[in-house]
Amino acid sequence: MTPATTGTDGQFDPRLPAAPDTIAVYTDLNCSFAHVAVHRLHETRRRLGLEGRLWFDLRAFPLELFNREVNARPGVDSEISVLGALEPGAGWRLWQGPDWAYPVTTLPALEAVHAAKAQGWHASEQLDRALRRAFWAENRCISQRHVILDVAAETGAVDVAALAEAFDSGTARPAIMAQYESARDGRVDCSPHLFLHDGTDSANPGITAHWVNGGFGVGYPVIDEDRPEVYDKLLTHAATLL
Repeated sequence: MTPATTGTDGQFDPRLPAAPDTIAVYTDLNCSFAHVAVHRLHETRRRLGLEGRLWFDLRAFPLELFNREVNARPGVDSEISVLGALEPGAGWRLWQGPDWAYPVTTLPALEAVHAAKAQGWHASEQLDRALRRAFWAENRCISQRHVILDVAAETGAVDVAALAEAFDSGTARPAIMAQYESARDGRVDCSPHLFLHDGTDSANPGITAHWVNGGFGVGYPVIDEDRPEVYDKLLTHAATLL
């Protein structure tokens, strides 16, 4: 499932999905904008009757590596009421656990999502979506191995023993780092950023925002524009490539 396709200039482009039935989705698990995007991708695919025809290749855009620091809880908390109002059905709740239980890294969970791809796109998609809900709606520490495996078991779509074996062997870490490298130097704008097989891409689809009274972790976001219909256009176009 390693992408091996070319861009419009004929050169190898690791950001693009390997097959036309797949959409590459660069995200982090503790990014609120990505939580909205992934929810909309799943709901739009279902509504358009494209389940089983289009798949989502969830790629790592690890904010902690780009920013060289933990994705700060004050910034994450400040986004919940704003982004939650756009898609309340995605599942949101302010962190209710103790401060020391707050996830300090998403790299293990990102590795698990990639490792699940060995079981098929469906398994990986379901684990990714369940981990997002575990963090955003259930306040679970998705940095921890046992939490990741518990969430995997709850999906009913993942072979947990096989996932644990792959996860413990570390076989997914090189892929996560390769995805990070493919996104660096402005090649991927943000979490989320979508890429189709033909080179079509969309960063934070349909949403533009700015920060007031300081940046992330200090101020709060204001949504300037929200056009969820962009997802219909993206998935409809992806379906024409099949």
